[in-house]
Amino acid sequence: MAVKIRLTRTGSNKQASYRVVVSDSKSPRDGSFIEIIGHYNPRMNPAEIVIDAEKAKAWIAKGAQPTDSVRMLMKSAGIE
Repeated sequence: MAVKIRLTRTGSNKQASYRVVVSDSKSPRDGSFIEIIGHYNPRMNPAEIVIDAEKAKAWIAKGAQPTDSVRMLMKSAGIE
């Protein structure tokens, strides 16, 4: 099973916010997930990025691959 760390969209129309989740790569974007490890709200000034560093590092150690957008958010939050 290929596991990804990716964003899933929440919020209403034109007011998007995102959850950072660990999910199977074959599941749909807003489908089932294994664990929520943070959230991202681009509508705030500055954008709010909250990611649990310990959980993210643990999942990466287990072989989970972050998507490009999540990798950028993790770098912005100081997680590597």
